[in-house]
Amino acid sequence: MRAAACALVAAALVAAIPAEARAADPAEPEAFSRVVVDSAELRTGPGVSYRVLYVAHRGETFALDGRAGTGFWLRVLLPDGRAAYALGDEVQPFAVDPNAEGAPSRPGLLAPPPLEGSHGGLALVGGMLSIPITGGSTQRYGYVEARPSLVLHKSVSLEGFVGDGLTSDGAQLLYGAGVAIYLAPSWPVCPFVGLYGGGLSVIPSGDSFVLKREDLYVARAGGGLLLALRNRILVRIEATNLSLFSADSYKNAQTYVGGLGVYF
Repeated sequence: MRAAACALVAAALVAAIPAEARAADPAEPEAFSRVVVDSAELRTGPGVSYRVLYVAHRGETFALDGRAGTGFWLRVLLPDGRAAYALGDEVQPFAVDPNAEGAPSRPGLLAPPPLEGSHGGLALVGGMLSIPITGGSTQRYGYVEARPSLVLHKSVSLEGFVGDGLTSDGAQLLYGAGVAIYLAPSWPVCPFVGLYGGGLSVIPSGDSFVLKREDLYVARAGGGLLLALRNRILVRIEATNLSLFSADSYKNAQTYVGGLGVYF
């Protein structure tokens, strides 16, 4: 009965707060729910057979999604913008004045980076590879790269990378792995640094006079920003320096890239 009552209260709260009224008058109360048990499993759908998205603890507060849910389940919004379902017995709906001091807020365009609770991720980025060539000049190429990652902790992940400098003279394959450290994992704009090792294989086309065949070791270091959007999507902006060396040569190159990533 208590679950049914919670669902009815939530429905009444949501129905009493039209979206048009909220947009027109920011002082209108908004509907939230607070966890009232030691821990509550928030799921992808309204039933215990659905996958657990997040385990909430007593006192955590979530915005109601504008729909009461199904049966004894309430539809709520996680801080990263994803929708989840909470059992009505485990949460208490309530109304909030958005102008009150310390009032909770609904998820916006930006969200905390989805590093907490993630196991892995993938980013696809593109930009520029700046690399010295024979004669002492610098050649700039278009560049694309894939970045798979294994999240060890919300502040540390292992990252691999494989990329290619885009040129008609052949392929410049950059590959390796290393560690990325997130300096402010709870901020919507999170700075990070990384240290990597790997290799660069230059494979010229048959008629190329610009590139020559070589295999180099790579020490790579750099950093950038993660801009966390809703639904666990990230905008990644990064600049790195590449130390390219072999037994008888040494040179520096740089990458400047940006793109999108997702964590899961």
